[in-house]
Amino acid sequence: MKNLFFIVLICVFVACGGSKKAIQNTTPNEHPTTEEKENYPTVTLPVEEKAPDTAIEKVEPEEEVSQQQKETMTPKEDPKVGIIEAFNHQSWNDLLQKHVSPTGTVRYIGFKQDYLVLKSYLEALRKNIPAENWSKSDVLAYWINVYNAFTVKLILDNYPIKSIKDIKEPWDLRFFKLGNKWYTLNDVEHRILRKMGDPRIHFGINCASISCPPLLNKAFTAQNVDRELEKLAINFINDTKRNTITPNSVQLSKIFTWFAKDFKTEGSLIHFLNKYSRITINSNAKKSFKKYNWSLNE
Repeated sequence: MKNLFFIVLICVFVACGGSKKAIQNTTPNEHPTTEEKENYPTVTLPVEEKAPDTAIEKVEPEEEVSQQQKETMTPKEDPKVGIIEAFNHQSWNDLLQKHVSPTGTVRYIGFKQDYLVLKSYLEALRKNIPAENWSKSDVLAYWINVYNAFTVKLILDNYPIKSIKDIKEPWDLRFFKLGNKWYTLNDVEHRILRKMGDPRIHFGINCASISCPPLLNKAFTAQNVDRELEKLAINFINDTKRNTITPNSVQLSKIFTWFAKDFKTEGSLIHFLNKYSRITINSNAKKSFKKYNWSLNE
């Protein structure tokens, strides 16, 4: 009997120990073995939805600057006065000397043949907009050259044409970029150059037309801009094809009525004309304005 009791007691002890071990194995082990890890279930996490390409800002690779552009962008020192200009317009000067006559006739076919040189200069203008430390002369020269060079580009992009007015709204086309901003020719003329307060700019910018002041066959620079604008004012006002002046009557280019306000900052229009006219005009002279010829200046 004692032996039977002893056997039952052993069986109960073994059964209790096994149950405890089974319970313990239901709790994850803080330090699982390699075998236990392999038996863990695989958990699939949700994948974040990919944003559409239009929402991703695309960064354009930086364009390689050619040696010619580097030379153009390098400030130029005037050996005569030892002053360093903020921007080197030499490549534009070379193009003008090559493709514009002394009287302002433009060979657009020649510019088209040298389009890569022009494009390089325009790119240099884009990458070097006026800074706060630029002189007023540097800024003035820059923006006049911008206007003239991009006008030539506009003609070339639409060539052959008989008139700039064959292009739809040519002065309101936002077709060129300087720095991070897009511009129209009207932006440059009315919102930048005219606000600089020098009415002579109207003799320096060229609208690619016969009745416009002729395109100067050299680039404007900080060193020559004042001198050249003065010469252009004298030449234009005394050009009998564009203005007919007598002491008692004047037949004038329409730029003197379109931009009349600019020419009256120091007095009347007659007062301004007399600063440059070789014929003295009476203050009460009769004024009229000539028909404008928009034919291409070639």
